[in-house]
Formats: sequence, structure tokens, C-alpha cells
Amino acid sequence: MTDTDFAIEVHGLSRRFADFIAIKDVTLKVRRGHIHALIGPNGAGKTTFFNLLTKTLDPSAGTILYKGRNITRMAPAQVAQMGMVRSFQISAIFSTLTVLDNVRVALQRAHGTSFHFWRSVKELDSLNERADALLQDVGLADKADVTAGDLSYGRKRALEIATTLALDPELLLLDEPTSGMGLEDVAHAAALIRRVARTRTVLMVEHNLGVVADLADRITVLASGTVLTEGTYAEVASDPRVQAAYIGREFKA
Repeated sequence: MTDTDFAIEVHGLSRRFADFIAIKDVTLKVRRGHIHALIGPNGAGKTTFFNLLTKTLDPSAGTILYKGRNITRMAPAQVAQMGMVRSFQISAIFSTLTVLDNVRVALQRAHGTSFHFWRSVKELDSLNERADALLQDVGLADKADVTAGDLSYGRKRALEIATTLALDPELLLLDEPTSGMGLEDVAHAAALIRRVARTRTVLMVEHNLGVVADLADRITVLASGTVLTEGTYAEVASDPRVQAAYIGREFKA
């Protein structure tokens, strides 16, 4: 397997905060075109790891390669421009704008400009075709004129994914995409992730093990900032170390 088979490679990654080591000597490879899940109990270091990948934190040691290029010391904007884009655990949308305008804002950002309310309607309407396609992709085509703040929580997360996709990412980092959702919204979110992953690589932090079992091609388990094990869901679920890390939570292979 060549380096080009992997969207991202992490070697010996560590992050120390004073006397606390949040991430310790993590090595991980995410294969192109796969859905790779990062799981672990609370405090395992999953969010810190995402922050290191997207460069909002600098590592204390180790290297990060994206598409074969060393991005360890790059700025966050540079990494995003290369096609690595993250969605956050807390939905980040403009609640007073319509669903369509939220996507148009993101599309203007993708073109290197900001949203200008004084622009002509004709100029903004030039973004509609792509915006409509993105809303179709995430199942919000019938909600284009709805104020975003009036959407259900699950639909807000779908809108956030649409705005993320507007940046045309090659690698999509999803941070707890089903957090706080009811069963129906979880099913919609899982189907959406599977759909968008057809043409992208997805690395997701996810607490819902049913979603992980259904979607992930490969799973890495973090515990206390280190890699506990990696494999298919059946492999990690049968690992006694994983079962011990998730005390009180049942794994089913």
C-alpha cells in the first residue's frame, strides 16, 4: 500500500498541557474513501486529536501528513484550503438566516469572499444552483426558505453538514455528528454521512456505537490519550481492553 492510499497519516503525535499529556505517541492512518471512526470514553483525547489535525492546536511532538504533505506546522486556514474541513459538536449556523442563505454564506466563503447583504439579488442568486444541490444532498431541499433557527436539532446538524460540504472538502472531520439527536434524526444523520462519504474520506468522532458499527470501515479506540486498538467493529468490540475502557457499556460484535 502506497502513501497515496491514505488521506491522512499521523506518526508519534503527542500534546502536553503543562504536566498533563492529553495525546501520547498516537500513530494513525486514514485510508482514502473510507469512513474511519475514532471512539473512546470521555477524556480519551478525541477532541484534542481533532484540534491537532485541524491545527487549532500545535503538537508537542510527532508529524501529520495530509495527502502526503507535511502539515504539522501549517496554519489552520492553509489546511482548510487543502481540503480538510471540520464540523463541530455544537451546531454552527446562522439561526436568523434562511436555510438557503446559510449555504450561500458558506459558498461565498469557499470562493474567498464574505457574505455581503448589499450585493445584488442577481449576484447572490448565481449561487442558488449549487446551494440547491447541497440542500438536496442533505435532505433539506424543502426547507430552503425556512429560518434556520426554526429547524429541529437534527435538521440543524444536516444544514451544518451542507455548509461544510460547500467548502468542497476532500477529508471531512465530523465531531459527534449524532450528539443530542433522537432515534429518527440519528437514522437520517447516518444515512447522510454514508451518502456524502461516497466521494469523500470521513474521519468521525462518535459516541453512538450503533452508528459506528453501521458506518465505519475501520475504528481506532483511544483511551487516556493513547491508541488502545484498531480494527473492524467486530475486532475492537471483542477486545477485552476496549470492554474494560467502556465499563458499563455493552459492545456487540
